Amino acid sequence: MSKSTQTGNAVREAIENRRTVKKFKKEAVPTQQIVDLLDTAVWAPNHKLREPWRFLLFSGDGLNKLADAIDAEMGEDNKFSANIKQVPAVMLVVMEEDPRQNVWDEDFAAVSALVQNFLLAAWSEDIGTFWVTKPFLYGPKFRKSLGIQAGEKIIGMVYMGYPEVIPSAKERTPAKDKLTIFE
Repeated sequence: MSKSTQTGNAVREAIENRRTVKKFKKEAVPTQQIVDLLDTAVWAPNHKLREPWRFLLFSGDGLNKLADAIDAEMGEDNKFSANIKQVPAVMLVVMEEDPRQNVWDEDFAAVSALVQNFLLAAWSEDIGTFWVTKPFLYGPKFRKSLGIQAGEKIIGMVYMGYPEVIPSAKERTPAKDKLTIFE
Protein backbone atom coordinates (compact mmCIF):
# COMPACT_ATOMS: atom_id res chain seq x y z
CA MET A 1 0.00 0.00 0.00
CA SER A 2 1.40 3.41 -0.91
CA LYS A 3 2.04 6.05 1.73
CA SER A 4 -0.68 8.27 0.26
CA THR A 5 -3.18 5.40 0.52
CA GLN A 6 -2.15 4.79 4.14
CA THR A 7 -2.47 8.48 4.96
CA GLY A 8 -5.81 8.71 3.16
CA ASN A 9 -7.14 5.78 5.12
CA ALA A 10 -5.88 7.30 8.39
CA VAL A 11 -7.63 10.58 7.62
CA ARG A 12 -10.88 8.83 6.72
CA GLU A 13 -10.64 6.68 9.84
CA ALA A 14 -10.07 9.77 12.03
CA ILE A 15 -13.08 11.52 10.50
CA GLU A 16 -15.36 8.51 10.92
CA ASN A 17 -14.17 7.60 14.44
CA ARG A 18 -14.13 11.04 16.08
CA ARG A 19 -16.89 11.48 18.62
CA THR A 20 -18.43 14.40 20.44
CA VAL A 21 -17.45 13.94 24.08
CA LYS A 22 -19.55 15.47 26.83
CA LYS A 23 -18.14 13.72 29.91
CA PHE A 24 -14.52 14.42 30.76
CA LYS A 25 -12.04 13.24 33.34
CA LYS A 26 -10.85 15.97 35.73
CA GLU A 27 -7.28 15.78 34.40
CA ALA A 28 -6.11 19.03 32.79
CA VAL A 29 -5.01 19.17 29.17
CA PRO A 30 -1.61 20.89 29.00
CA THR A 31 -1.90 24.38 27.54
CA GLN A 32 1.12 23.81 25.28
CA GLN A 33 -0.58 20.75 23.80
CA ILE A 34 -3.65 22.85 23.00
CA VAL A 35 -1.46 25.51 21.38
CA ASP A 36 0.27 22.80 19.33
CA LEU A 37 -3.13 21.48 18.21
CA LEU A 38 -4.13 25.01 17.19
CA ASP A 39 -0.90 25.29 15.19
CA THR A 40 -2.11 22.26 13.24
CA ALA A 41 -5.69 23.54 12.95
CA VAL A 42 -4.63 26.84 11.35
CA TRP A 43 -3.73 24.90 8.20
CA ALA A 44 -7.43 25.10 7.32
CA PRO A 45 -8.10 26.45 3.84
CA ASN A 46 -8.80 30.16 4.03
CA HIS A 47 -9.19 32.49 1.08
CA LYS A 48 -6.18 34.77 0.49
CA LEU A 49 -4.75 33.56 3.82
CA ARG A 50 -6.90 36.07 5.71
CA GLU A 51 -6.72 33.87 8.84
CA PRO A 52 -9.89 35.50 10.22
CA TRP A 53 -9.72 33.78 13.62
CA ARG A 54 -8.58 34.23 17.16
CA PHE A 55 -9.00 32.14 20.29
CA LEU A 56 -9.75 32.60 23.99
CA LEU A 57 -8.66 29.63 26.10
CA PHE A 58 -9.94 29.04 29.62
CA SER A 59 -8.61 26.35 31.95
CA GLY A 60 -7.91 25.95 35.64
CA ASP A 61 -8.78 29.16 37.48
CA GLY A 62 -9.36 30.83 34.11
CA LEU A 63 -12.66 28.96 33.90
CA ASN A 64 -13.92 31.31 36.65
CA LYS A 65 -13.50 34.27 34.27
CA LEU A 66 -15.64 32.47 31.69
CA ALA A 67 -18.22 31.56 34.34
CA ASP A 68 -18.29 35.20 35.53
CA ALA A 69 -18.91 36.35 31.95
CA ILE A 70 -21.79 33.88 31.66
CA ASP A 71 -23.20 35.11 34.98
CA ALA A 72 -22.94 38.73 33.77
CA GLU A 73 -25.19 37.84 30.86
CA MET A 74 -27.49 35.21 32.34
CA GLY A 75 -27.60 36.15 36.01
CA GLU A 76 -26.02 34.07 38.74
CA ASP A 77 -28.85 31.54 38.79
CA ASN A 78 -28.07 29.71 35.56
CA LYS A 79 -26.99 26.16 34.75
CA PHE A 80 -24.23 27.15 32.35
CA SER A 81 -21.62 28.73 34.61
CA ALA A 82 -21.59 25.86 37.12
CA ASN A 83 -21.31 23.30 34.32
CA ILE A 84 -18.51 25.18 32.58
CA LYS A 85 -16.31 24.83 35.67
CA GLN A 86 -16.51 21.03 35.36
CA VAL A 87 -14.81 21.01 31.95
CA PRO A 88 -10.99 20.82 31.92
CA ALA A 89 -10.63 23.47 29.19
CA VAL A 90 -12.93 25.62 27.06
CA MET A 91 -11.92 27.59 24.01
CA LEU A 92 -13.93 30.32 22.32
CA VAL A 93 -13.29 30.59 18.60
CA VAL A 94 -13.80 34.13 17.35
CA MET A 95 -14.08 35.29 13.75
CA GLU A 96 -13.35 38.76 12.44
CA GLU A 97 -16.48 39.72 10.49
CA ASP A 98 -16.11 41.33 7.09
CA PRO A 99 -19.05 43.47 5.89
CA ARG A 100 -18.87 41.96 2.39
CA GLN A 101 -21.20 38.95 2.37
CA ASN A 102 -19.04 36.80 0.09
CA VAL A 103 -15.95 37.42 2.25
CA TRP A 104 -17.97 36.79 5.43
CA ASP A 105 -19.17 33.47 4.00
CA GLU A 106 -15.64 32.44 2.97
CA ASP A 107 -14.29 33.38 6.40
CA PHE A 108 -17.06 31.54 8.25
CA ALA A 109 -16.31 28.43 6.19
CA ALA A 110 -12.59 28.79 6.92
CA VAL A 111 -13.10 29.16 10.66
CA SER A 112 -15.46 26.18 10.65
CA ALA A 113 -12.82 24.14 8.82
CA LEU A 114 -10.28 25.25 11.42
CA VAL A 115 -12.55 24.02 14.22
CA GLN A 116 -12.95 20.65 12.49
CA ASN A 117 -9.18 20.43 12.06
CA PHE A 118 -8.79 21.14 15.78
CA LEU A 119 -11.37 18.50 16.73
CA LEU A 120 -9.63 15.87 14.59
CA ALA A 121 -6.14 16.80 15.77
CA ALA A 122 -7.30 16.67 19.41
CA TRP A 123 -8.96 13.29 18.85
CA SER A 124 -5.71 11.96 17.37
CA GLU A 125 -4.09 12.75 20.74
CA ASP A 126 -6.86 11.15 22.81
CA ILE A 127 -8.48 14.46 23.71
CA GLY A 128 -12.25 14.59 23.46
CA THR A 129 -14.07 17.70 22.30
CA PHE A 130 -17.55 19.15 22.12
CA TRP A 131 -18.21 22.07 19.74
CA VAL A 132 -21.23 23.97 20.98
CA THR A 133 -23.00 27.30 20.77
CA LYS A 134 -25.03 28.77 23.61
CA PRO A 135 -27.44 31.74 23.74
CA PHE A 136 -25.13 33.80 25.98
CA LEU A 137 -22.46 33.90 23.26
CA TYR A 138 -24.53 36.62 21.57
CA GLY A 139 -25.14 38.65 24.72
CA PRO A 140 -23.57 42.11 25.01
CA LYS A 141 -22.55 41.70 28.68
CA PHE A 142 -20.86 38.35 27.99
CA ARG A 143 -19.07 39.72 24.95
CA LYS A 144 -17.94 42.91 26.69
CA SER A 145 -16.60 41.09 29.74
CA LEU A 146 -14.36 38.96 27.49
CA GLY A 147 -13.28 41.72 25.11
CA ILE A 148 -15.23 40.49 22.11
CA GLN A 149 -15.43 43.53 19.84
CA ALA A 150 -18.14 44.79 17.51
CA GLY A 151 -17.38 43.17 14.17
CA GLU A 152 -16.43 39.84 15.75
CA LYS A 153 -18.52 36.69 15.86
CA ILE A 154 -18.06 33.87 18.32
CA ILE A 155 -18.25 30.78 16.12
CA GLY A 156 -18.61 28.55 19.14
CA MET A 157 -17.12 27.07 22.24
CA VAL A 158 -14.98 23.97 22.18
CA TYR A 159 -15.05 22.00 25.43
CA MET A 160 -12.06 19.68 25.71
CA GLY A 161 -10.56 17.11 27.99
CA TYR A 162 -9.70 13.47 28.29
CA PRO A 163 -12.87 11.44 27.71
CA GLU A 164 -14.54 9.75 30.63
CA VAL A 165 -17.15 8.32 28.27
CA ILE A 166 -16.83 7.91 24.50
CA PRO A 167 -20.27 7.75 22.93
CA SER A 168 -21.21 5.23 20.29
CA ALA A 169 -21.37 6.27 16.67
CA LYS A 170 -24.69 7.55 15.39
CA GLU A 171 -25.90 6.70 11.92
CA ARG A 172 -25.37 9.17 9.12
CA THR A 173 -27.48 9.49 5.99
CA PRO A 174 -25.48 8.12 3.06
CA ALA A 175 -24.30 10.97 0.83
CA LYS A 176 -25.85 9.28 -2.21
CA ASP A 177 -29.26 9.93 -0.65
CA LYS A 178 -28.57 13.68 -0.86
CA LEU A 179 -26.56 13.74 -4.06
CA THR A 180 -27.61 15.05 -7.44
CA ILE A 181 -25.25 14.17 -10.25
CA PHE A 182 -25.05 16.00 -13.57
CA GLU A 183 -23.08 14.07 -16.20
